[in-house]
Amino acid sequence: MNMQNGKICVSVCASRIENLHLNSVKNADLIEIRLDCLENFENLNFLTHLSGNFILTYRPEEQGGKRPLSKQARLEFWKRLENLSFKGEILIDCEYDLFPEAASFKFNKIVSFHSFAEAVKPEKIYETLREKAGIMKIAVYVEEATDAIELWKLLKKAASEGIKLIPIAMGEGGKWTRILGLAHGAYLTYASLNEFSETAPGQISIFDLTEIYRVKQINKETEVYAIIAGNTEYSMSPYMHNTAFRYHGLNAVFVPMQVKNLENFIRRMVKETREIELNFKGFAVTNPHKEKIIEYLDEVDSTAREIGAVNTIKIENNRLIGFNTDCKGFIEPLLNVYGDLKEARVAVFGAGGAARACIYALKKHGADATVFARNLKKASNLCSEFGVELQPITDNALKGFDILINATPLGTKGEFENESVVTAEQIREIKLVYDLVYNPFQTKLMQEADKAQVPKIGGLAMLVAQAIEQQRIWTGLEAPMKEMSEAVLRRLK
Repeated sequence: MNMQNGKICVSVCASRIENLHLNSVKNADLIEIRLDCLENFENLNFLTHLSGNFILTYRPEEQGGKRPLSKQARLEFWKRLENLSFKGEILIDCEYDLFPEAASFKFNKIVSFHSFAEAVKPEKIYETLREKAGIMKIAVYVEEATDAIELWKLLKKAASEGIKLIPIAMGEGGKWTRILGLAHGAYLTYASLNEFSETAPGQISIFDLTEIYRVKQINKETEVYAIIAGNTEYSMSPYMHNTAFRYHGLNAVFVPMQVKNLENFIRRMVKETREIELNFKGFAVTNPHKEKIIEYLDEVDSTAREIGAVNTIKIENNRLIGFNTDCKGFIEPLLNVYGDLKEARVAVFGAGGAARACIYALKKHGADATVFARNLKKASNLCSEFGVELQPITDNALKGFDILINATPLGTKGEFENESVVTAEQIREIKLVYDLVYNPFQTKLMQEADKAQVPKIGGLAMLVAQAIEQQRIWTGLEAPMKEMSEAVLRRLK
């Protein structure tokens, strides 16, 4: 596997010097010290004792910094630092508005531009910055993966012009640029010390960059797989699939692709115009795209076609082939715990792609499924298609049911975390609760099951089972279940 020369910089921010924890930074080529975070920086002599490679940053609020700083205050600050003698190699990060005055500073410089507004034109920014310093950083906030395309295109332009470029698409939608940047010629990528200390939106921890995504080991030939989701922030798929790729020694990486506009993503990044080349080889698909994705595929296998939802795509000879591994992933844990499902009465909450896979599998195994859903129109179409009953959600609705399946997002980490489809009182007669939500590991519904003393299955079992099937489809190899499960559990803890 070819190695590339890009650098990883860990960015540290603390209000007190003793809390910077510089000695705890591992596996990084540089450390960025965010001086604008310090509450008291009158005495900066500690910088003169540092050995190693450092970026010093003193950023104003309007560009993502921690304090209001005028142009004049920043210029005076850097002039003051010129009087210090440093042991280590020092780069200073100068915002674009400090030029031309900053050009005379004796330090090696990164000239940077940060924008949290929409409709920024990266190429115009590039042209503005290109003459100002030897290293250029353009950081713009994006909502979804395709918003970063124009920024990404600058890597090829910079390479042809001999410019060292750091393109950062901030936010969840831009994480893929942080992961794949070094492999495509970015001068460096930024990481946080840990997952709780990011200094910019979407920053990834140094552990995840080096151990999960292996950014120093991937290259332009690396096969790229991705999760397509409306919100990728809580996905565990990268931890499972990258563990499997590493286990088998494959030159492959799995990245998050946050997608709001599915048509736009497929057209601009996968097929048709395909404005940039990332060497995509497959996708995992989740909410809200499992049903909509079908219209963009060249082929759909028979099971996925019957279910009416696709959660896995394999790219073969530029053709997109759709599969559904939710069905197998869902039913195996249920059979292992409950046993024979023939004539079992099962309440399925939800009417999306996951619910479709559940109902398909339940019917195949002789269970009697009933759907409970908030979107009655969508649920009605689903029930008609599969020939199952639809019932309203009432206090006594679950009387006589054996199993409850939660195939809704309720309970998922984030805005729905404290919600449950039912209360403990409503499920006291249920024999088994199966919550497909896996993050957090112990959901609100599972807590309600504990109160009611009802046996339960968490979503991790299905998550890993369906991911193993995805690996088989993509690589033809047997995925390491134990290692994949442990990777998810470490992350959830």
